[in-house]
Amino acid sequence: MKTTATILMSLVICAALAGDSSAARRTYSHQDDYYEHYEGTSTCLECHEEEATSFFHSQHYQWQGQSPNITNADGEMLGKMNTMNDFCTNPAASWIGNATNSDGKVIAQGCSKCHAGLGKMPSPQLSREQLENIDCLICHASGYRRDLYEDEDGNWEWKPILWKNQRGLDSVSKRISMPERKMCLRCHSGAGGGPNYKRGDLEYKLSDCDPDFDVHMATEGNNLQCVACHAGEDHRVRGRGTDLSGTDSPENPLFCTSCHDEKPHGKKALDFHTDRLNCTVCHITEFAKEDQTDMRRDWSTPKHHEEANKYSATITFGKNVVPEYAWYNGNTRLMKMGDEVDYNQDGTVTIMAPQGNRKDKKAKIYAFKLHEGVLPVWTQKDWLIPLAVDEFFIDGDIEKAVQEGAHAAYGIEDVEYEWVETKRYMGLFHEVRPADKALQCLDCHSKGGRMDWKALGYKKDPLLGKMK
Repeated sequence: MKTTATILMSLVICAALAGDSSAARRTYSHQDDYYEHYEGTSTCLECHEEEATSFFHSQHYQWQGQSPNITNADGEMLGKMNTMNDFCTNPAASWIGNATNSDGKVIAQGCSKCHAGLGKMPSPQLSREQLENIDCLICHASGYRRDLYEDEDGNWEWKPILWKNQRGLDSVSKRISMPERKMCLRCHSGAGGGPNYKRGDLEYKLSDCDPDFDVHMATEGNNLQCVACHAGEDHRVRGRGTDLSGTDSPENPLFCTSCHDEKPHGKKALDFHTDRLNCTVCHITEFAKEDQTDMRRDWSTPKHHEEANKYSATITFGKNVVPEYAWYNGNTRLMKMGDEVDYNQDGTVTIMAPQGNRKDKKAKIYAFKLHEGVLPVWTQKDWLIPLAVDEFFIDGDIEKAVQEGAHAAYGIEDVEYEWVETKRYMGLFHEVRPADKALQCLDCHSKGGRMDWKALGYKKDPLLGKMK
């Protein structure tokens, strides 16, 4: 039962979090009058069941959400659970479990490693079991760490590494705050199998960087936390990357102009550009500035890594990568699982294609990471097939990985397949440089400049046409 002191402290904390923009950097200690010992999520639920219920319905837990910006969503709730990417493909066949190599070393632990739960797959049906599956500490406790443990019945569960050290666990569990950069980055920077492999613009360096690396998050600068821009009400995160299916806040989108003026430069020549150029084009000059990023992942060609004693796809990395540029009107077309693939003229398949063109008045040119892949397609149906990646990491048996992936996704056996080249456009919105380090006119408007004007729908550099 809550004491009077506990209730008063709760009110103080809630008022601080609601009214102070610096609250994300503060730690609020849960003193002993809250609880004596942390005994898992049930301890949090004694006071925070309403918050846990709101989180249960969020994209961070369900891994799917409303998809108004996917042109072919057909009203479906979409997300990681029921779509496919060209990195780890889909969680169905690789949710949880320690994959160990021949040396007995753990080399993979499943997609649930980056899920804010304790091991059970999210269910659309709210239940006490599902609420107790939420791992509140992964986002809210500084210094919290967890690992995977198997019980006597062979069930896997994520537990705090201090689960046998009650005193240490109590100390960590009472060090509660709004999510800080390090808490967000431990999943979002490590996605795809390694540091900065997936996004390209979400590096661990962002936790403590200088203004030239990222003008927003610079420790000695604006020092913004992720939640300063992305936090919404009831655990509904604001913002949607161009290659993400679902969104938590379709009614509360996030744009550069959510904070900045639409004509911010005070110079006519520059402000003229904002009608057709997104801010990212000039202010994200390159990405993967500290850690290299995965630019191409060929699953058809297993590669063995002797030192780690594990297999992977053949991955091509890039560092200090210059973005690709394409039109984007806020909508994306997804190549859905269970739909016949659409082949481009060159025989490739675009898994995530930004919509818009030069004639589309709602479209602007954006900066993208263009990721390439090689993925299996079921020849009978022309459906993309996800892979059982964790077992593949152990033995490199790509045939088994495809077959088990096809079974997990579609319930089919002995699938015949072929390999197809894929593309995926991934929006870049982090690692924004200061104004004095932004692109200059000749970076784009010169022979051999960044822009492929013909690909963007122009006959030639539009500046040259105006100069005549």
